[in-house]
Amino acid sequence: MSFDRVWTNANLATMRDDALGLVEDGAIAAKDGRIAWVGPRAALPAHSAPVTDCRGAWILPGLIDCHTHMVFGGNRSGEFEARLAGASYEEIARSGGGILSTMRATRAASEEALVAAALPRLDALLREGVTTVEIKSGYGLELGAELKQLRAARALEGERAVGIVTSLLAAHAVPPEYAGRPGEYARHVAEEILPRAASEGLADAVDAFCETIAFTAEETTLVFEAAKRCGLPVKLHADQLTDGGGAALAARFGALSADHMERSNAAGIAAMAATGTVAVLLPGATLTLRETHFPDIAAMRATGCRMAVSTDMNPGSSPALSLLLMLNLACTLFRLTVPEALLGVTRHAAAALGLKDRGMLAEGLRCDLAFYAVERPAELCYWLGGNPCTGRVVAGEAA
Repeated sequence: MSFDRVWTNANLATMRDDALGLVEDGAIAAKDGRIAWVGPRAALPAHSAPVTDCRGAWILPGLIDCHTHMVFGGNRSGEFEARLAGASYEEIARSGGGILSTMRATRAASEEALVAAALPRLDALLREGVTTVEIKSGYGLELGAELKQLRAARALEGERAVGIVTSLLAAHAVPPEYAGRPGEYARHVAEEILPRAASEGLADAVDAFCETIAFTAEETTLVFEAAKRCGLPVKLHADQLTDGGGAALAARFGALSADHMERSNAAGIAAMAATGTVAVLLPGATLTLRETHFPDIAAMRATGCRMAVSTDMNPGSSPALSLLLMLNLACTLFRLTVPEALLGVTRHAAAALGLKDRGMLAEGLRCDLAFYAVERPAELCYWLGGNPCTGRVVAGEAA
């Protein structure tokens, strides 16, 4: 058979079933950036392609961080200190800090400065075997700055070997120009910002923050209906601080995902399972905010609602630079099993982004690979700190 490159002497976690689809002493072959063959090494067809000896490493599909706010100006270490002194996330937000603090720094930064600031954050993920990253806007909160964030996110794909997926999150908070008028701002997002981001091809999806400190279900609906008119799928920050029916709202719009879900009720989770909406779990925010109310994992299991795991990398509630650490936290805090956690950063993370061409090791899919010097996949969830990743392949090329 004709291959461009072959990897042998490896153990594979293909993610093709809920037991991780393990293949010991396996091999993978790539052709034109896609997986052309995968299976036991003994069954590898005859070929003349260059071969890489993986020396017994485990190969997983390249990891996917499906919820980040990676592009932003400044940082909020001062607010971290304020929380240590007793201030709550909501108190900081209502006093003009939080998202609005980052908004001011992001508006002031140039597109080039935003790219430069984001690169070290991106590199931290890539070193761990991440090959696809979702990046949201939401710190501009006005047309020019929102588009600037999205352009900066797109630019990162030209700086590193990585797939970037963008989400317009202009409905993240009410900017000072619309103080006390969240409905008017939601209409501005729906009628001005969203159509412009769509027409310029800067957004792959539309997100919103449906919460007491952000936007109501009605205001979120306004934004989602505009996204539908523009042909863009939707995602939702749902039920993080209160059970506001976010899970059910996400399901009603057939959202790709509902994220956070610390307080989502069982009926909303069942509705998500029925529509295929993925629950994106964000344990970094749980840890940082010292949250004691966890997502209803039992309801997700009972209904078959798929679960993804992500860093929620952001300057306030989850300044997390390690997806591997999130695997441990998802298992330790939320009691996910190892297969649930690993599926959550591969196959189910791809589903949360609407990506059907990655997240598994299967013929015809994009050849994104991550190599790990571990004895068994559970080690990726076990260690607190450290990085066993020994290499990445993106679209069939070593990265």
